[in-house]
Amino acid sequence: MSDEQQTPQSQPESQPQSEAESSKTPSFGWNLYAERINGRFAMIGFVALLILEAVTGQTFLSWMG
Repeated sequence: MSDEQQTPQSQPESQPQSEAESSKTPSFGWNLYAERINGRFAMIGFVALLILEAVTGQTFLSWMG
């Protein structure tokens, strides 16, 4: 089949943004933005804890007493 005989693919019509897509901006309460930021801070804290344990040679439980 040559390029001239192929039918062009139709573009899907634009749909209104869903609530998940429109909540990318900061707002109050439990929303996608707050959950994403919370997850990122949790990952940073976990990696920092692993690095601190590797550097000091002590576990988290030994710090707790």
